[in-house]
Amino acid sequence: MKKITRKKHLEMRLQNIPSHPNPKVNLEQYTTPSVIASDLVWNAFSLGDIEGKNILDLGCGTGIFAIASALMGANLAVGVDIDDDSINLANEFSCNLNVDNLKFIQSDISDFNCEFNVDTVFQNPPFGSQRKADSGQDLKFVKKAIELKSNVLYSFHMASTEDFLINFYSENNLDISHIFRYNFPIPKIYDFHTKENQNVNVIVIRAEL
Repeated sequence: MKKITRKKHLEMRLQNIPSHPNPKVNLEQYTTPSVIASDLVWNAFSLGDIEGKNILDLGCGTGIFAIASALMGANLAVGVDIDDDSINLANEFSCNLNVDNLKFIQSDISDFNCEFNVDTVFQNPPFGSQRKADSGQDLKFVKKAIELKSNVLYSFHMASTEDFLINFYSENNLDISHIFRYNFPIPKIYDFHTKENQNVNVIVIRAEL
């Protein structure tokens, strides 16, 4: 496989990943845009968090962060998601990539036990963009990353909760090194959506555990 040397080339590869085949409102499933995923993974690669590392993509959906990490030279990239539709699609897509460092597992993250040492975790969990969303789901994912004793965490959150999150990370002995800011587009995919597209301000916190 030809090595990817430009962020734009990574974005172009990620554009081919299918969206959620049947998005489920209770899981707050929204596909991470390739432009956001490629930017974040490119930054992570530049910081030494990808190449030769063991990567875990928690709540992976159709696998964009696991796939990007595999393409950027991870030793192993594993995606985990509770939704079997998403995992099946991720497995089907990855079969065409000609990589041997990528796999997907269907599991609730609460029940997931990792069989390898995790270097870097990516996670885009339900972060509460819906008015009726269960609060605190993103914190559940952070706690799982702590439990797995990963070295580095990249986690999506609503930007409006930044002050609370800084305190939460500090109280859990997580050292925040970077905060990346994105406008995350939410398409009209659920019945309660009234706009064709709506941008939500999100942050991605990079923390060292």
